[in-house]
Amino acid sequence: MQFSVFGQKFTKNSGILQLMDDLGNALASDKPVNMLGGGNPASIAKVNEAFARTLQDIAKDGSALESVSNYSTPQGDAKFLDTLVAFFNRHYDWQLTKENIVLTNGSQNAFFYLFNLFSGKFADGDKSILLPLAPEYVGYADAHIDGSHFVAVPPKIVETTHAGKAGFFKYQVDFAALEALPELENGKIGAICCSRPTNPTGNVLTDDEMARLDALAKKHGIPLIIDNAYGTPFPNIIHTNATLSWNENTVLCFSLSKIGLPGVRTGIIVANPQIVRAVSAMNAIVNLSPVRFGATIAAPLFANDEIKTLADTAIRPFYQAQADKAIALLQSEFADLPVKIHKPEGAIFLWVWFKDLPISTTELYEKLKAAGTLIIPSEHFFVGIDTKAYPHAHECIRLSIAQPDDTLQKGIATIGQIVRKLYTDS
Repeated sequence: MQFSVFGQKFTKNSGILQLMDDLGNALASDKPVNMLGGGNPASIAKVNEAFARTLQDIAKDGSALESVSNYSTPQGDAKFLDTLVAFFNRHYDWQLTKENIVLTNGSQNAFFYLFNLFSGKFADGDKSILLPLAPEYVGYADAHIDGSHFVAVPPKIVETTHAGKAGFFKYQVDFAALEALPELENGKIGAICCSRPTNPTGNVLTDDEMARLDALAKKHGIPLIIDNAYGTPFPNIIHTNATLSWNENTVLCFSLSKIGLPGVRTGIIVANPQIVRAVSAMNAIVNLSPVRFGATIAAPLFANDEIKTLADTAIRPFYQAQADKAIALLQSEFADLPVKIHKPEGAIFLWVWFKDLPISTTELYEKLKAAGTLIIPSEHFFVGIDTKAYPHAHECIRLSIAQPDDTLQKGIATIGQIVRKLYTDS
């Protein structure tokens, strides 16, 4: 059987395929697996109780059945769109209308649309997405229909402390290198994109960094796309000061996944009306319309601000505590080794740097997998960078902290045992 060029591209092995396969296989396995590699959010009792109550309510009043027995418009469920407009205008002075919001079947779906809208083949040549801070989300890497169109620069790496302790580092945008990129000057960049907090590292770009990126995007007449899947105001898994801003040149992407509803596949894009119309048109062709069920569950929680209360009082504190536990375990395991942790400023992961590791973290991934512990190696995350010439890209791993304490303890102990032997043997 012969596939098209499109088919060959989307059926080859990829980082995101590996991640989702490992997650599914681990859940289906009859052998115990320390699942530190997936992106599934934690099960938080207080949040689950709110969803269960809402599910019962929408089942009783008939809206659950109505949501799955009728299409929405290609822009998304009308009631939820109105609710979101009111929610954002209540908390921010953005003066949105319904023409500023479109729904998608998850944020992965949203970025597939956006990256193919703003990069790839144009009448005046190819354009790329500029990632100002690599490493970035593994799911971006293979989103283009034709080829891969990303440009990135290595970050500045700054040693820092966390909670008064050493052993941490933080990535910063190298603006000198970024602003000097020839692709910006010759019109070969179609959009700038960053996640905040960043998946995989938990880094939060500062307000000053965001303002500078906004100014850079406006200077070159291109949009600034912000992946806010872990950010404020929901799920608010962010542990440092950060202001959420929007303007007509900004594309803000939200998701219901990390509030605890990954299975309903609901993404939210806040943008100018031209982009909203473009995404709606793509929805019609690819999906007919976005799934309505997630919107129907979420609408009451947004209408009364319960979603924000849950984010502030249940979701964010849970992940803060999980980060603290995992950091204590990691620092105990690697106290005498050249191992550093990225400063945990948000998201549901820790990013661990094994400086001068004798093997690549892709090889380490295989050793850990054989020992019943799953992580994600760093090579997949340096999208737009030639990792062959960048050793740091082969020395880090991403760990999920959205796991029970027992899984964290066993998984980190396994990592410690194998990594210590690698350093000792070398």
